[in-house]
Amino acid sequence: MKIGILKTGHAPDIVLDELGDYEVMFADLLDGHGFEFAAYNVVDGEFPEGPLAADGWLITGSKHGAYEDHPWIAPLEQLIRDIKVSKRPLVGVCFGHQIIAQALGGKVEKFKGGWKVGVTDYDIEGQRLPLNAWHQDQVTKLPDGADVVGTSAFCKYAALVYGDSIYTIQPHPEFTATMVDRLIHHRAPGVVPDDLLRDAVAKLDQPTANATVAARMADFFKRGASHGRSD
Repeated sequence: MKIGILKTGHAPDIVLDELGDYEVMFADLLDGHGFEFAAYNVVDGEFPEGPLAADGWLITGSKHGAYEDHPWIAPLEQLIRDIKVSKRPLVGVCFGHQIIAQALGGKVEKFKGGWKVGVTDYDIEGQRLPLNAWHQDQVTKLPDGADVVGTSAFCKYAALVYGDSIYTIQPHPEFTATMVDRLIHHRAPGVVPDDLLRDAVAKLDQPTANATVAARMADFFKRGASHGRSD
């Protein structure tokens, strides 16, 4: 099964040699589930021919806001809608979670409550799952057809499903402790408040449920691909 990774940003230069770019992180996260991957740098204007170019799709995180005026935002939103019509499975993470909601009629805003970074407890499908957060923007209005399956004290709409074909989450299951550590020291200073960074540093050694979410994502891809599609 071929998964197209739609990259809406690039990992910081400091981690590229150590961890790779975002498509490598997601390939590592989903390793062992029998997928092959193709990456598209949509943030740089590189798009697939259409939704039929892969069996399933994944939209990454980004330093950009879904509501910002970038030339690649509108075509990405159209691709999201086209993927939805094609019934191919689509997974969104962080920015991916947000841009899918926006493309389908929801709203994304810079959250007045500020940032959330580091290991955070989420209630996802009835389970407490500690996962790494790294965001200020949030989905603040749900699009029609979105069902909430995950939440946290900080993020009301932390995981959403849209029928059988779209699954999105706000936290980062692809982020390891190493990635969060590098973000804390190389991207966050002067942007994220110091008290939040200190708390995130203190939680770096805490285990996360990345593998649990990876298994759910893999199952969603496989189940979605088995449903009828409009090829």
